[in-house]
Amino acid sequence: MTRTGRDVLISGASIAGPALAYWLHRAGYAVTVVEKAGALRGGGYPVDIRGTAIEVVRRMGILPGLRDAHIDSRRLTFLGADGGKVASLTPGAVSGGVGGQDLEVRRGDLAASLYAAVRDDVEFLFGDSVDVLDEYETGVDVTFRSGRRRTFDLVVGADGMHSRTRESLFGPEERFHRYLGHCFAIFTLPNTFGLSHEVMMWNSPGKAAALYAVGDDDELHGFLNFHRPGPSLDVPRNPGAQRDLVASAFAGAGWEVVAAMVDAMRDADDLFFDTAGQIRMPHWSRGRVALVGDAAYAPSFLTGQGSSLALAGAYMLANSLATHGDHPEAFAAYEREFRPFVAMNQALVDNGAATIFPTTERALEQRDRRLRDLVNLPAAPARPAHSALTLPGRALSFRPGPSDRR
Repeated sequence: MTRTGRDVLISGASIAGPALAYWLHRAGYAVTVVEKAGALRGGGYPVDIRGTAIEVVRRMGILPGLRDAHIDSRRLTFLGADGGKVASLTPGAVSGGVGGQDLEVRRGDLAASLYAAVRDDVEFLFGDSVDVLDEYETGVDVTFRSGRRRTFDLVVGADGMHSRTRESLFGPEERFHRYLGHCFAIFTLPNTFGLSHEVMMWNSPGKAAALYAVGDDDELHGFLNFHRPGPSLDVPRNPGAQRDLVASAFAGAGWEVVAAMVDAMRDADDLFFDTAGQIRMPHWSRGRVALVGDAAYAPSFLTGQGSSLALAGAYMLANSLATHGDHPEAFAAYEREFRPFVAMNQALVDNGAATIFPTTERALEQRDRRLRDLVNLPAAPARPAHSALTLPGRALSFRPGPSDRR
């Protein structure tokens, strides 16, 4: 292929990757996205789109479709160790979200919307991944797992919290991973509980089990979380050992439904197991390679801001590349302008963990008392971290896109 001088390879086709591809195409770049999965990944746990990220998807022209896909959870019920009800609230009363503005959608629906917005303008290579990066003065030679070789002007890793791009550039994940003391398992199970548009959350000190009904479906998302002190390196990587670890953590739980969830977890063919953690890096780029989204600054699910940071970060990186004359200036501007927003959102993790996963009996009692008080109080205002970034607009507005034609 003939290089244009503005050829970019993006590794990862989940959230940050396609969003960045969209904005780079708008800025005149020739973009290729490589994704190790054989096709776009559907399904997945629901994710939030809040604050600044709402403006990003509005400018992309996909906000109306995402509003149609909005899950609109109506109730969040907290249960005590014996299964008795502690409090039942609207989700926004706990998360600080803005009703009628913030969105909650299936991760697969967000990924599909992003892909649809860019698939006709960007090259996608599914079923492949980056194997070797060789950077030189004027470009980056990329060898893919398939054996094909290409040269690009820039490479961006949008390949998630366990990024291979980051590892190849900066070293092992443990250098940048801040373990938050929790392990979790997510899976689907039959909706035999009659739940609809709601979440039920059971807690005992250091443990939580949640049933998440995203609609009136016959299927639920199950979530099992438990406190595990010590480094994340101690967590087994073998799926069978992970299932055993979860089952051991929840043995003897005081609510009988938890035992049924553990049985369903053992049989689930879509189990996702990981540790709760953040990625904190001193720099997000090196040479002609940069990182975006969870690869650079995963905030953890405890903040509810992972997808929103990915969307906003993709916009800010593309804007910097469109604004500045060369990539060193652009990458430096991206970090300078976006890092304070990342830091503010990563700091939300402490409040999130305390609200959802207290680790001691006393902390759980205090949490439950606050929840009961919230029932009689108005919903909390949106947390400033969700909306503390104002998006620049001029650099990415010169080429018409779907939002400009509406």
